[in-house]
Amino acid sequence: MIVTRFAPSPTGRLHLGHAYSASIGRAKGDAFRLRIEDLDQTRARPEFVDGIYEDLRWLGIEWNEPVFVQSQRTAAYEAALERLREEGLAYACYCTRADIAQSLTAPHGDAATSYPRTCRNLPDDPQRRASTPHCWRLNSAKALERAGLPSWTEVDGRRFEGAADEVGDAILARKDAPASYHLACVVDDAEMGVTTVVRGADLRPSTPTQRLLQNLLGLPEPTYLHHALVTHEDGRRLAKRDLAPTLAAIRDHGVDGRDLVQRVLTGDVPSGFRLAEA
Repeated sequence: MIVTRFAPSPTGRLHLGHAYSASIGRAKGDAFRLRIEDLDQTRARPEFVDGIYEDLRWLGIEWNEPVFVQSQRTAAYEAALERLREEGLAYACYCTRADIAQSLTAPHGDAATSYPRTCRNLPDDPQRRASTPHCWRLNSAKALERAGLPSWTEVDGRRFEGAADEVGDAILARKDAPASYHLACVVDDAEMGVTTVVRGADLRPSTPTQRLLQNLLGLPEPTYLHHALVTHEDGRRLAKRDLAPTLAAIRDHGVDGRDLVQRVLTGDVPSGFRLAEA
């Protein structure tokens, strides 16, 4: 049985890109699971959770219960992090964003892979950890030595292998969040029984790190479908922070949600938008 999932963050109303991703996920799965990624409690809002349910129902997209809510799953993330710590694969990092920016020759780069590993070889200091804000990072050198280069398969059968420089000392947990996106994602996908991860091509760079974590934690390997992105006609990405047109606004213009799903599944997106191929 193919199990897919849709995992929005309740930090704003859903837009057309979310509708496209959810539609593909529902179409590709025998079972379709829903996860609310609300670990960022500074931005998550209950009204946006309600909006997710409302928008999916308008689209005619049903999901299999139960809904997973990440803010209710901290114990699972802490257990996974503790396992990585016990095996010497995670270390406390005290660097601030300013510290990292000053250390990088290209501070505009991807902080996940560009972190200069300042704290990697520091001796563990429980007293400092108790008194100083810190995050936990993956020791990618030890992780790659343990598990080898991560690889994955897309649903079309193509096999990919991540390079060592695509896996940095990724953050696993922050002082204000029990798990990072990477750690929570792999723990939840395994618990939800997800067999095919459907998500936008913009998240493909996350795959090597997540596959490495799956290997280290002994979690099942799903297949992946990294689909095209819905963009504005001029190529600009849809983003909540840029006030992309919401599904609620589209609904208010009299569009039928079920008809919209059938259209986008054939690549027929509304006027003013286009699909940027993956």
